[in-house]
Amino acid sequence: MNKLKTIVIALLLTSFAYVLNAQENQADRIPEYEIPYELPSVENVKEVLNRIRMYYESTSLQHLIDSKTGEKISDFNTFNPNAVPSPGFSGEWSYTHGVVLSAFDYITKVTGDKTFFNNNTKFYEYVIENLPYFQNNSDKIKSSKIGNWGRILEFEALDDCGSITAAMIKTYLITKDDKYLEIINRTAEHISNNQFRLEDGTLARNRPQYKSVWADDMYMSVPFLINMGVLSGDKAYFDDAVKQVLQMADRLYIREKELFDHGWNVTSGDYDPRFYWGRANGWVLMSMAEVLSILPEDYQGRDKILHLYRSMVRSLANLQDGDGFWHNLLDKNDTYTETSCTAMFTFVIAKGINEGWISHVYGPVALTGWNALQTRVLENGAVDGTCEGTTFAHDNTYYYHRGKSIYATHGYGPVLYAGAEMIRLLQNNKIEIINTNFGSINSTFHFLLKSEWPEKK
Repeated sequence: MNKLKTIVIALLLTSFAYVLNAQENQADRIPEYEIPYELPSVENVKEVLNRIRMYYESTSLQHLIDSKTGEKISDFNTFNPNAVPSPGFSGEWSYTHGVVLSAFDYITKVTGDKTFFNNNTKFYEYVIENLPYFQNNSDKIKSSKIGNWGRILEFEALDDCGSITAAMIKTYLITKDDKYLEIINRTAEHISNNQFRLEDGTLARNRPQYKSVWADDMYMSVPFLINMGVLSGDKAYFDDAVKQVLQMADRLYIREKELFDHGWNVTSGDYDPRFYWGRANGWVLMSMAEVLSILPEDYQGRDKILHLYRSMVRSLANLQDGDGFWHNLLDKNDTYTETSCTAMFTFVIAKGINEGWISHVYGPVALTGWNALQTRVLENGAVDGTCEGTTFAHDNTYYYHRGKSIYATHGYGPVLYAGAEMIRLLQNNKIEIINTNFGSINSTFHFLLKSEWPEKK
């Protein structure tokens, strides 16, 4: 009898241990995500966008000051040689600010919330109202730059005018304020006729190497050209935009990688070293998205741009890190994960799905990109983790050690764009999104194209 009791107790203990072990193993098998692997809500996305907007609005007073005393200038009858625009991001005449203003225009179109677009009219009115003060006294200005308005009086590079004036065109198409046209037309003259180009017409720079082509310059020129074509009705701007994309690709697109090299120069030619910097590839894809959005589907060269777009998206899906970010050097996972390129890729992939340029199966790539980006937006709305301004370099050490901060303003516009496109994706009635099952061993997102499936009865 004692022996039977011992056997029963042993069996019970074994069964209990088995149950406990099974429970422990079950817990071990459930994935743990550092960044939530879940479907965001439209309300959550809007909250993030508004937080960024409010931070942006707080950064500048948008008036002229004496650079030595910091005092606001109120007497415009006598020119103050120390006059500069007040500091702060929202008062800059800069290409990064141009991306923000273009994004504000886009967010208002997507959501109907005019508080974003109101920043466009406020800024451009500030510029137009105060620019004559400097233009009329240009002979008294000692520097070629006017504070954070840079070379606004006389453009020297694409950075000086392309992006910020592309946003100005978008704003003009709504406000119809003819006072914008002087700057718009001056930018068209610079990009079309004054900016340095290679013999075949490709926009280029003589820095840092002789006859250099930068991937960045696609965004510094193409969005302006394509929108100038819309404004003017002159298809020559469309043709130049297409030419810039395709001829820059001839030198920078690396077919084996399906990515763009950051830069190329004539001296190195076919043997130029290759560095796949994240933001440079982001600028390229943002430019392509702008062109694809505007050009008629049968426009000559559009199909080639669409192919480049699709091939880059395919490569980027594979290069995305497990937390949803992309790396500063895309093919080197030991470089840090970077905010601006992650935002750009999130935007263009979501945009491609919404417009039907790429398959809906890329949906989870965009979604996890957005989930990652939200973690870089601080409580006060500042965007962190963005790589500082970066030259066209020729060594890994430089790219590996680029700084990153909330003051690298290249990340703000792309994150705003990404959020706007994520709202469109979440509201896309052509797609059914199957959410993850929290706590499941095997669960992922599935984006299904409704038209492919039989109607449910």
